[in-house]
Amino acid sequence: MELWPWLIAALLLLLLLAQLSRSARFYAKIGLYCAFCFTASAMAAVVCLLRHGGRTVENMRIISWFVRSFKYAYGLRFEVKGRETLDEDRPCVIISNHQSILDMMGLMEVLPDRCVQIAKRELLFLGPVGLIMYLGGVLFINRQHSQTAMSVMTDVGERMVREKVPIIPVVYSSFSSFYSCKTKLFTSGTIQVEVLDAIPTRGLTVADVPKLLDTCHQAMRTHFLHISKTPQENGAPLGPDAQEAQ
Repeated sequence: MELWPWLIAALLLLLLLAQLSRSARFYAKIGLYCAFCFTASAMAAVVCLLRHGGRTVENMRIISWFVRSFKYAYGLRFEVKGRETLDEDRPCVIISNHQSILDMMGLMEVLPDRCVQIAKRELLFLGPVGLIMYLGGVLFINRQHSQTAMSVMTDVGERMVREKVPIIPVVYSSFSSFYSCKTKLFTSGTIQVEVLDAIPTRGLTVADVPKLLDTCHQAMRTHFLHISKTPQENGAPLGPDAQEAQ
C-alpha cells in the first residue's frame, strides 16, 4: 500500500485543524517543524556522505545550511550582533542560553567553522537527526552514566586548561512574544542574537571555576534581560514565560 496518500491526507488534516483553534495551529506547526528536522537531516546526511564520506566536523557547514533554511518557512528573523568575536582565528568554548527546540536555528546562525558540539546521548537515537549529528562530529555524553559523561567533559576541560582558551557566551533574546508552550503560541518573530566579549581563562585554576561560572551566568543574564526588552516582530513585550540563560 502506498504511504504517500496517507502522509498527504495527514498534512491536509493538520492544516484543517490549524484553522480551527490556536492550540491546533501550535501543534500543527510543531509537527511540521519535527517533520522538517527529519527530512532535512536525511537529505543532509546524503550530501555529507557524498561530500566527505563519513564523520567529520567539516560536515557542520552542510548541516548549518539546511537548518538555517527553516527560518524562511516559519517567518523567523535573526539579528546578530558581535559576530566578529567568533570570526577570530583562535580556539574557544561557546556557551549559549537554552529556551526551546528553536535554539538550534539561532546556533547555526553564528556557528563558526570546525566547531565541535556536545549533546546528550539520547539524541543519537533520533533516526536521521541522530545520524546527521554523528556525521557532524558531535560529541555525545550519557547523562545516565556519570563516569562516561565526566570522561568526555574531562577531556574537553583538560584541553581548555592546557590551551587556556577563552569562553564566548552567545545570548538569544526571549522567544515568548512569538513562541510559548504554555499559551500555545507559535507565530513569526525576530530573535536578537548577541555574541558577547570573550571571557579569558588564562592563568585560572580549578579553584577559580565556580567564580568563572558565575561570571558567565551573570553576563548572559544581564544581556538576556536587556535584549529581550526590545520589541519583537508582533510587538509583544517580554512576558512571564521568558526563559533566562540556562
